[in-house]
Amino acid sequence: MSWISKTFSSSIGRKIIMAITGLFLCSFLVVHLIGNLQLFKDDGGQAFNVYSHFMGTNPLIRTVEWVLVLGFGFHIYESIVLTQRNKTARGSNYASNHAEQNSPWQSRNMGLLGTIILIFLLVHLYNFFYRARFGELDPDINNNDDLYTLVATSFKQLWYVILYVAAQIALGYHLIHGFRSAFQTLGLNHRKYTPAIKFVGYAFSVLVSAGFAVMPLYFYFFK
Repeated sequence: MSWISKTFSSSIGRKIIMAITGLFLCSFLVVHLIGNLQLFKDDGGQAFNVYSHFMGTNPLIRTVEWVLVLGFGFHIYESIVLTQRNKTARGSNYASNHAEQNSPWQSRNMGLLGTIILIFLLVHLYNFFYRARFGELDPDINNNDDLYTLVATSFKQLWYVILYVAAQIALGYHLIHGFRSAFQTLGLNHRKYTPAIKFVGYAFSVLVSAGFAVMPLYFYFFK
């Protein structure tokens, strides 16, 4: 086994992969959120459908999608491996160490939060991505696939709105812990800058998760 495989199969190496892929996925969330803000334009969904058409047909975007899939795959796999290793390492001593007094709730429940997000992601990908790429959507007045109507219809279903909002709450907690941990893992930890990183992490987590959560609520209650 080469030193590269040894390094990245170790706990430290896996944490580095988690940090890099996590920060990459944070950048995706920002881009995705900005694009989805087109849903709030009062134009019958035309702007959102133009945006969706561009994202679905641009060769560069389609290539980046595969990088995104790999990013999600590595992040999920490494999180599962690290969670199992941590459970094994803690053993029965975990309860006696009063972990609830030594670490925040979200850091102790990253596995649970990640599972909620993963379930949501699978439902979300089928409902929108799969049906947009491989289904047959009616065209809008500009002859683009009318993904806006699919979104509006989906967000009129209470169970989906609840799942979506619950997933964004889980995402917020997940990001609060993961954002700061990523910088620590990469060695970007300094008493002068860590408070700023922590503040940015909180602000980022709240704004991103709230930005996504408001979308189904807006359609369910106001459209």
